[in-house]
Amino acid sequence: MPKGGVLDIDLASAERRILKFIREVVKGAGAKGVVVGLSGGVDSAVAGALCVKAIGKEKVTVLLMPSDFTPAADLADAHELVTKWGVRAFEFNISRAAEQLTGAFGFESDKIARANVQARVRMILNYLTANSFGLLVAGTGDKSEESLGYFSKFGDGGADFLPIAHLYKTQIRQLGSRLGLPDKVVNKPASPQLWPGHKASDELPADYDRLDPLLYYLFDKKLSPPAAAKKAGLPLQLAKTVVRMSKNSAHKRALPPSLVRE
Repeated sequence: MPKGGVLDIDLASAERRILKFIREVVKGAGAKGVVVGLSGGVDSAVAGALCVKAIGKEKVTVLLMPSDFTPAADLADAHELVTKWGVRAFEFNISRAAEQLTGAFGFESDKIARANVQARVRMILNYLTANSFGLLVAGTGDKSEESLGYFSKFGDGGADFLPIAHLYKTQIRQLGSRLGLPDKVVNKPASPQLWPGHKASDELPADYDRLDPLLYYLFDKKLSPPAAAKKAGLPLQLAKTVVRMSKNSAHKRALPPSLVRE
């Protein structure tokens, strides 16, 4: 897989593989196309661009689902991509719906609970659209987020297929450049935007440029935390934190426990 730099990949081969995967999944499901939730960030932009390239713009529907505090620049970037791709798009501000749900039972919910509600409202809208038009929901998560559990269970983690979940964030950025996405989108700092000013760097133990090689050594090469930290040139404590995050979020990546599956 990696050659040269630890996360370098053959981008042309990676693109061909994903395009084939998207076509096979859509055809296998007998679906009329896909729906993609587009935030204006690099992951959803790459997923959307690949879907358009794989099955054509007529079969791709894009949803723009901002909140009251979504940065205007993110929404503008999403609109720009919709225009460039020529796809059908719908837009809905989720703030009122999320507020009604978080206040439904009269108790004060905490910050993370409220943030997850927003992600799950978006999932509901993805499936409302998919079910209405006979589409599949394309997930936009990457391998970095999947490995760390940095996504909302049954929120942005809810999808019918995951076209880019095998690629790390830094690899997604490389692929985005290959696909001709604007630099301002490709290099945009990661942010779920689930509360005002929300940035991934507020919650993650390091930025993706440092995390991705460490994740690769830990989970792809299956090195011990000390060995992975040494190979990545990073502190052992960071490797231990990453392993703990992955272990604690294992439930997000698995089917719910059941006696049927014992």
